Amino acid sequence: MSSPTLTRARHFTPADRQILALDRILKSASGPHAAERPYPAKDLPETVKDSATKRKIAGLMRVNHAGEICAQALYHGQAATAKLSGVRDSMTQAAQEEVDHLAWCAQRLKELDAAPSLLDPLWYAGSFAIGSLAGFSGDKHSLGFVAETEKQVVAHLQGHLKELPQEDLRTRAILEQMAADEARHGNEALHQGGELPSKPIRGAMKIVAKLMTISARYI
Repeated sequence: MSSPTLTRARHFTPADRQILALDRILKSASGPHAAERPYPAKDLPETVKDSATKRKIAGLMRVNHAGEICAQALYHGQAATAKLSGVRDSMTQAAQEEVDHLAWCAQRLKELDAAPSLLDPLWYAGSFAIGSLAGFSGDKHSLGFVAETEKQVVAHLQGHLKELPQEDLRTRAILEQMAADEARHGNEALHQGGELPSKPIRGAMKIVAKLMTISARYI
């Protein structure tokens, strides 16, 4: 027979989930993170040698790393405020899958002798707040927010793929796998009944994302 204490521990109140989610702020931003799936670039040769090219690619990967911090925070915030347990579980699982992306970006940055953005804790806190608000608005709106976010992330990753030097196969493999995963997350959110946000909200999301990408590339 299970202990009453253990039984109670399995049932988290909304306040409990908020406290647990806040605890993730420092953990998600500071790392290190371990990926469950293999590193997409593990069998590919390193072709980036000169310092100028390294700096350029590192800037792109710093942005992608910050973006994955934001993605985790959005999912954690939405999971903390989701009304239906199925949606909450889906958000939590998606956040876990984003850990792979975060670990891959961090590893590539290390290979390029670069560090993540110093503003990562800020990105997490702000995105967690946005995710929580989206969750409070209802599960359909929350799922729609995920779908739109992932759509914009895929477009962002495709832009980075165009910027990459053709010979950089390692970074390209990482970004291509990330783009495929993000597209799947977006499709799953729509399949679960997500309703896309209004045009003004989509525009505001793009503005916030632009501010993050500009800042994270250099700081």
